[in-house]
Amino acid sequence: MTSLAHRFARFCALIAALVALAIAAPTQADDVAAAGRGVVRVVTVAIVNGEVVGFGHGSGFAISPTRIVTNAHVVESAVKYPQNVALGVVPSEGKKSYEARLVAIDTKRDLALIEMVEGHIPVTAIYTGPFEPGEEVTALGYPGNVDAAAAVDAADYITPRTPVRSNGNLSNQQVINGIAAMVHTASIARGNSGGPLVDECGRVVGVNTFITRADDGDSPFAFAISNRELTRFLGESNQKYTAISSACLTMAEASSRDSARMTTEQRIAAAARDKRDADAAAKRSAALEQAHAANETSRENRMALALALFVFGALALGAAGLFTTKSRERDAKIAGGVGGVLMLAALIVFLTRPSPSDIAVPDIARDGSGSGTTSLAATGKQLCTIAPERSRITVSPTDDVALEFDDAGCVNGRTQYALGSDGRWSRVLVPNEEATVSVLSFDPVDATYRNQRYLLDAETMARARELRANVSTKQCTADPAAVQALGVQQDAILAMLPADPNERLVYDCRKAR
Repeated sequence: MTSLAHRFARFCALIAALVALAIAAPTQADDVAAAGRGVVRVVTVAIVNGEVVGFGHGSGFAISPTRIVTNAHVVESAVKYPQNVALGVVPSEGKKSYEARLVAIDTKRDLALIEMVEGHIPVTAIYTGPFEPGEEVTALGYPGNVDAAAAVDAADYITPRTPVRSNGNLSNQQVINGIAAMVHTASIARGNSGGPLVDECGRVVGVNTFITRADDGDSPFAFAISNRELTRFLGESNQKYTAISSACLTMAEASSRDSARMTTEQRIAAAARDKRDADAAAKRSAALEQAHAANETSRENRMALALALFVFGALALGAAGLFTTKSRERDAKIAGGVGGVLMLAALIVFLTRPSPSDIAVPDIARDGSGSGTTSLAATGKQLCTIAPERSRITVSPTDDVALEFDDAGCVNGRTQYALGSDGRWSRVLVPNEEATVSVLSFDPVDATYRNQRYLLDAETMARARELRANVSTKQCTADPAAVQALGVQQDAILAMLPADPNERLVYDCRKAR
């Protein structure tokens, strides 16, 4: 009784959390805000004889969980006076700032790579596809004029804070002193140096560096080092990074393409099923005709045999009577015995002849394999390849995914998925380190694997991790009640997520060799 009461109380708490989180769930994902969580303030502190004698700051963004890209001129004092100038990184979230060290610098490109000695930051992705004049851009960073207006004391400069964002458009691309640069209209100021210029999907398209002067009423323009220079710098520094070349689609566009593709595939699949059904019906009809013919032939052969045995038996019995009249008792017994056996055999053969209804109905599968049963289309080992035309890709790599799926929702022999009302099996993953909730799903009917990624702030991730603690089913199980409970527990996490994910990665799967 105690166990039952405990389960009921836990269920009620889960439902209450689901309702509360559903009310408080954000309405939509913000890709630029997600990118902002990978933006940091880069600070330099000059110390002489134990006293702070100088302070400077700029912006930067994470290219790995611990490494930051910024401008070379932001950290140049640390390069000139390494014994007296300390480097620091102030994240956009959390409660701590971190010491950093210089990894690489390119003064011609005005780029530098620094590394935090502890902690980690959400990683930004670099957009490497075509980017045309007129496209929308957003500058992220820590402009000094905002700091001057909002900061109360020096401590505010080392306190984690959300970066300032300003919107504009790409004007054109130019080469300045041999370096490819982007001219744009997003407002930046001193302090934005080293911060990212991002597209509508939050992918880095450039590194903000300087602005033109607005003399005599001229409109100011900003300059950002292009990704062509950035990726070369990272390559020369042996620094890995996430590169995305897919166009920035809205979720509505991606969903429309996915639905259109699914509709087309469904029509093709329906036509293929109709053809298989027609082929199977034709084969079954032909097999029935053959079975009827074989049955009729067998009946006729058995009746002919029975008649022959009857005739020979009658002749043998007649011979036995003749031998009796001639007092040949021994011959009469032999002939009579043979006649009796033949007559009995004739009766047995006649009675065991096939009847017209004794026809085996052929078991023809739609694929013509001879098996009347069909299993899920995509069980076993699968190799899944990204379908970019159906996906919205913002920050994630799109390598092939290998998975093994069985009809009980067990993936790769260790992770249990829950069956949804749409026929898809799904699992919600809430990692400890990465600030991302992933909703993985697999549809065994059309062999489609999906990864919907939500890039969340620290507070929302903390709530998601609290709810994850309620998920009791960690590994594969054959218990239907446990699988159903997994679905209910996952619903509580799903209720707190935005209506749309930041990314939707759609993969087409096929049988792995």
